[in-house]
Amino acid sequence: MPSDTALVSPARSARPASPGDRATPHALALFRIVIGLLFACHGASSLFGVLGATSLPGGAWPGWYAAVIQLVGGTLVLFGLGTRYAALVCSGSMAYAYFSVHQSEALWPLQNGGEPSAIYAWAFLLLAVTGSGSWAVDRLIANARGGRGEGASAPAGARREPSAI
Repeated sequence: MPSDTALVSPARSARPASPGDRATPHALALFRIVIGLLFACHGASSLFGVLGATSLPGGAWPGWYAAVIQLVGGTLVLFGLGTRYAALVCSGSMAYAYFSVHQSEALWPLQNGGEPSAIYAWAFLLLAVTGSGSWAVDRLIANARGGRGEGASAPAGARREPSAI
């Protein structure tokens, strides 16, 4: 007798979209906006001495360059412009910050003060993988060109055609 998994064909296993599935792109967009705004504010505070921080000297390695990545990358992610690429750079920046600054102090982020770096690294990696969600400039540009936009998912049951290189 065949197993239960052998009786279910891939075409029949597709389920209709639930309310949670329809909310996912909007929740992802809110996540992207909040993470981008917080990251950009952190960069602005380090570069310009606003929001209660003192500014870093121009060109100081690695802090000043990290602040530029935070401001520019956070702003791009906030608006959903080049989200995947900007998020990947931001994630790498925070992973570098964690391993070069915090990891040598102690093993766990709670002990070494690296929680923000670790959280940002993983949050930006999530955005690099998932894309921008809805409400993104990338999506507006793609819609104007007749495409689907970055981070857009295909309708349930739709097949993606391989792209020609």
